[in-house]
Amino acid sequence: MKDKKLKLNLQRFATPILDMFSQSTVLDYTRNRQYPDMLGDTLFPAVKVPTLEVDILKAGSRVPTIANISAFDSEAEIGSRDASKMTAELAYVKRKMQLTEEMLIKLQAPRNTAEENYLKQYVFDDIDAMVQAVKARGEKMTMEMFATGKITDNANGISIDYGVPKAHQTSLTGTSTWDKDSASIIENLQDWSDKLDITPTRALTSKKVLRVLMRSTEIKEAIFGKDTGRVVGQSDLDQWMTAQGLPVIRAYDGKYRTEDAKGNLTTQSYFPEDRIVLFNDEVPGQKIYGPTPEENRLVSSNAQVSNVGNVMAKVYETSEDPIGTWILAAATMLPSFASADDVFQAKVL
Repeated sequence: MKDKKLKLNLQRFATPILDMFSQSTVLDYTRNRQYPDMLGDTLFPAVKVPTLEVDILKAGSRVPTIANISAFDSEAEIGSRDASKMTAELAYVKRKMQLTEEMLIKLQAPRNTAEENYLKQYVFDDIDAMVQAVKARGEKMTMEMFATGKITDNANGISIDYGVPKAHQTSLTGTSTWDKDSASIIENLQDWSDKLDITPTRALTSKKVLRVLMRSTEIKEAIFGKDTGRVVGQSDLDQWMTAQGLPVIRAYDGKYRTEDAKGNLTTQSYFPEDRIVLFNDEVPGQKIYGPTPEENRLVSSNAQVSNVGNVMAKVYETSEDPIGTWILAAATMLPSFASADDVFQAKVL
């Protein structure tokens, strides 16, 4: 007698799963869920717009254009706006994960209430992971823009130049990089600050750059004097930088992981490890979110579009062979950079 193979039709599990994790349930969950804030969410507050194409405004120079002296009864000189804008299309970011056959079976027939709650939380944890994956892409784009003035993604054909003035960008090379004994870190910071029309009060860099700076002989001697064995702490550096009229420096060490086609994971930093950016106390820009195709489909469904946050999440099924149940998170987003003229970006390692 030949062995008989057991065929499992997952279609019968689809209805209870979609009832358990209906669109309104998932929307309510993600709307009320407090995800950890990334630094980019603080520096670049999120804003939702109703279209995919947006005008990204650049504030222009903060230096006033002086008015002319005019005779009485004469026409006033007509001024021009220094601000400029560029039109860009929001990037469509999405990621999905399949619920396993084993999980579908367990969700269909939990042994008790405790197991049912545990299994539901397992799915909600997957929703969290997908939402945070989408948010991580937005953070990576934002920090790349903030550090370099550009967003480049060759794999997806994305290349955006935010027009940071060339005079406000530099790349140190050779013996001038900050990890060399011959580096002129203080002079660099002074010169870069002086090139801006505003007074930079803050600087953002990586932990690697900050460690190099705090361990440099030049900085130690400037703060404590020569032949000192003391270690420079964050408060020591802050006080000295403030006294010199230089920006207070902070490190951003947030990490994300990339996954290749073979499933191999690589950890990387949101903020480039070899760069620093000088800026002032004003908000440098925004994270702009728009509607997704999934969100637009809600218009004809029972879910309320007003409940959709910046990242859209859902649980859905595919009816084609093989049948599958998926968790999806998606967003359309792009960071704006209103203060592109008022930052100085440097590659220092």
